[in-house]
Amino acid sequence: MEPIVVSACLAGVPCRYDGRAKTSPDVVGLVEAGRAVVVCPEGAGGLPTPRPPAEILGGDGADVLDGRARVVDATGADCTAEFVAGARAALAAAEAAGARRAVLMARSPSCGCERVYDGTFTGELRPGDGVTAALLRRAGIEVVRSAAEL
Repeated sequence: MEPIVVSACLAGVPCRYDGRAKTSPDVVGLVEAGRAVVVCPEGAGGLPTPRPPAEILGGDGADVLDGRARVVDATGADCTAEFVAGARAALAAAEAAGARRAVLMARSPSCGCERVYDGTFTGELRPGDGVTAALLRRAGIEVVRSAAEL
């Protein structure tokens, strides 16, 4: 069975910015079946849990990777370097396991798939991926928001 990268918070790990998990029974099933490569890019990039919420300012994850946008937290601190480092760590884990698909946390500035918060901290969304989702896609890894989409 092919390994699948999953966001750690979906696997039940309390690593979100608010110190909680966003457990998905389908993802837990992948973990229990031994198919999941569990990653928390934000933690892997050196950010603590809990931490202030962060959003991408000026674009999406692809723009961050290309240096056209940055990731800032609600206090205004730039955490772009940590998000990029975490994305690289997640890609390295995926490649080491031979994973070709990923189930990532929706709307996250790291893991968001197809829609992310717009950088205003008002709850508004914009089209695009988070930093990790964008990097995984560039590497040819299919990224989805739900294990049901696999």
